[in-house]
Amino acid sequence: MNDRDVQFERDALTCLPDVARFARSLTRNESAADDLVQETFLRAYRGYASFRPGSDVRRWLFSICHHAFLRIQEREQRVVLSSDGGDAELETMGAVMSHVAAQRTGLDAYVCSIDVGPAIHEAIEHLAAPYRLAVTLVDVEGLSYEEAAEVAEVPVGTIRSRLFRARRLLQDQLFEYAQDLGVTSAAPTTTMDSTTSIRSEP
Repeated sequence: MNDRDVQFERDALTCLPDVARFARSLTRNESAADDLVQETFLRAYRGYASFRPGSDVRRWLFSICHHAFLRIQEREQRVVLSSDGGDAELETMGAVMSHVAAQRTGLDAYVCSIDVGPAIHEAIEHLAAPYRLAVTLVDVEGLSYEEAAEVAEVPVGTIRSRLFRARRLLQDQLFEYAQDLGVTSAAPTTTMDSTTSIRSEP
């Protein structure tokens, strides 16, 4: 094994679990995720000379993974389409009204008192691809808005907009989850924070 291989193994391969989790969030399919991880590390190995020592190797791999995913999508003629238009004030008002309704029924207090981890991850799986990507990068993987924008190859403002909408959708799904469990009206004691980070367990 040469020095380049040793360095690649030390720097890049240690991020394999993170890249695998990210690939799974993109593809939502175990087999496709495995193929994407393989493609990602093949591209990373071939282009390792372009990696700047001291920079964030995980973010670099996420960028390669996302880029490879988009190229695969293009080859399969399944282009991811999304719209980031809309009225920000109406979006904000919708989120506020959801909180008000939840407080009146006691749903917010109940959601805060139960283990919603499985429901959160299932809800993320059902988000449209652009929103799922934003939530995964920022709330699951802990990247900053700027870092997430770099990986997704979109402006920071787009990441913020997608993340806001994604969190609102997740909030609504959590309230529905609580209702499905048969929650009855109760006096709320706390308010759910829809901006709480969602970290995957190792």
